[in-house]
Amino acid sequence: MTHHKQHTIGQSVWCSGVGLHSGLKISMVLKPAPADHGIRFRRTDLTGNPTINAHYNNVIDTFQATTIGSSNVAVSTVEHLMAALYGCGIDNALVELNGPEAPIFDGSAAPYVKLIQRGSIVEQNQARRYLTIREPVVVREGDSSIIATPSDQFQVHYEIEFPHPRVGKQEYSWELTNSSFSMEIAKARTFGFLKDVLRLQEMGLIRGGSLSNAVVFDDKEVLNVHGFRYSDECVRHKILDFIGDLALTGLPVLGKFEIRKAGHTLHSRFLAKLMDAKCHTDQMPLTIPPPYISSELFAIA
Repeated sequence: MTHHKQHTIGQSVWCSGVGLHSGLKISMVLKPAPADHGIRFRRTDLTGNPTINAHYNNVIDTFQATTIGSSNVAVSTVEHLMAALYGCGIDNALVELNGPEAPIFDGSAAPYVKLIQRGSIVEQNQARRYLTIREPVVVREGDSSIIATPSDQFQVHYEIEFPHPRVGKQEYSWELTNSSFSMEIAKARTFGFLKDVLRLQEMGLIRGGSLSNAVVFDDKEVLNVHGFRYSDECVRHKILDFIGDLALTGLPVLGKFEIRKAGHTLHSRFLAKLMDAKCHTDQMPLTIPPPYISSELFAIA
């Protein structure tokens, strides 16, 4: 099998789960799509079944999740699914939802990876293009920053810091290889603090949030009975979120990203600057394989 071609899934696969913010039970069907289709979302619960491209230009909200939308359609909490598609090397797919957001499942990308595996990954005839960083791109806001520099691989170094005894300062360096997404990143769950959870619920958000789909901290401890999946699960989840947001460029990316204390809003600002700047090129390298994921390497904790 050549490694410079686009990929989709081999067959449609179905799942259902609760929406983190809406609290609604949502059904999702992931379908194969032709070459150069990209990732698109279709709302089957709305009149006319409107479709929206998973593209940075369509980001309309970044508060607590990434939401894409246009005049007649919106889909929120897309970042975990987008990260899974990116990590599995899927270039083209149609995502059908009968509700306003993607299911949260366990708060990680692991269930989505298993869904993609169930549909299988198939090669298409069209060549794969890559977005290649050619010059540094920097965005800063206070002590938060994202710095992109040239690299012939996709690499991320992320640093976070929270004034909590079970989080504190964490940093993690990661490079996309054949199994690194499933082994190191996909199982990391979203996290939050009990005081913030209560405030957000009063605002009508995270109605579907629970200890089954997030790591939650009180003032001193982790409230989840089984604790962490990784000792540094929080920073790994931040990398997962960044991958999902970066996937909205519509292309696999070659570059090194150094990120400090960022979030969806800064990720979105960075994408706009990256795609605006004349500091990248699209190319079709023939020697860089897509990150295929072997099902025997993957298990949800």
